[in-house]
Amino acid sequence: MNGFFLILWWLGKKTGRINGSKVPKFTNRCETLYVSYYVLLGVVGVAPLNLVAIVVLSRGKCGLSTCTTRYLVAMAAADLLVVITEVILWRISWYYFRGSFLNITPVCRVIYLLSRVTTDCSVWFTVTFTFDRFVAICWQKLKTKYCTGRTAAVVLATSCILLSSKNIPFYFALEPVYTIDNVPWDCVTIPAAFTEPGWVVFDWLDTVLTPLLPFAVILLLNALTVRHILVASRVRKRLSCESKGENGTDPEMESRRKSVILLFTLSGSFILLWLVYVIDFLYYSIAGINPTQYNDSLSNFEQVGQMLRNLSCCTNTFIYGVTQSKFREQLTSAVKYPFTSIIQLINKQNN
Repeated sequence: MNGFFLILWWLGKKTGRINGSKVPKFTNRCETLYVSYYVLLGVVGVAPLNLVAIVVLSRGKCGLSTCTTRYLVAMAAADLLVVITEVILWRISWYYFRGSFLNITPVCRVIYLLSRVTTDCSVWFTVTFTFDRFVAICWQKLKTKYCTGRTAAVVLATSCILLSSKNIPFYFALEPVYTIDNVPWDCVTIPAAFTEPGWVVFDWLDTVLTPLLPFAVILLLNALTVRHILVASRVRKRLSCESKGENGTDPEMESRRKSVILLFTLSGSFILLWLVYVIDFLYYSIAGINPTQYNDSLSNFEQVGQMLRNLSCCTNTFIYGVTQSKFREQLTSAVKYPFTSIIQLINKQNN
């Protein structure tokens, strides 16, 4: 990870045409805090969290079904790509690698497009996972056909293709800030994006699809899942009491309980971390304010919303560890593996 940052710094030094200062100058403490936050998020969010989650889950030894594992791996991979594109290539590069090839307008547009696509995938993979768990818990007849590894792969691939197509207009929503020797540099949102009806409708459609509609779908599915579990729990307890005369341990209900804990923790974290971002969107849309003209207070509120939104891409691994005992066991084994291998190699050489 440190090597990746060094490569970007070297490229910026070689191709730098803008802002010759090598040390970034931040205008206030808030900006310094934002930059420090994104650097920490970029370093921690890539290797220690999402990469480890992908490796551990891909081994298939966490006691999860193939279907669930594919959804969780896809979510971790999407989160990893969000950290790379949105946090490292878009935000960190803006402060630390000014004048590098990343700031050339066509490259800048591609990075922004990729950040939008990966963010949408991260959100909608959470929705598809929620729906999969809803089917597995509430629709037993459909479960055998829908909750399979093949279906999960088809759903994830289709979602990715559709979301990529939906975000193509974002490439054309940016324009260069200035041109040097016929080379366009930097990206800024075109003014028409805030005024022309077509762009305004697209902005609303984009925010409805991510994250307003996911909010509604997740809350609805979770409510239906809770209702079904409560009804099923009462029925199974009644039957258990009639057959055994006492409340015995029910493996089926225990399995459902663990699934629900994982489901609710993931979806709850998603809703809480996106909430400030949604409030900010509703505010500037209803008030008719251009976000580029925010005062300091509103600008800080907007930044906090974006920071929390990006943080949601680094929380899933922690959630897996808190809710899944077998994931913790595999994670511990993965951390210990290099050390145990070195110790075994040393003992072998000594013998």
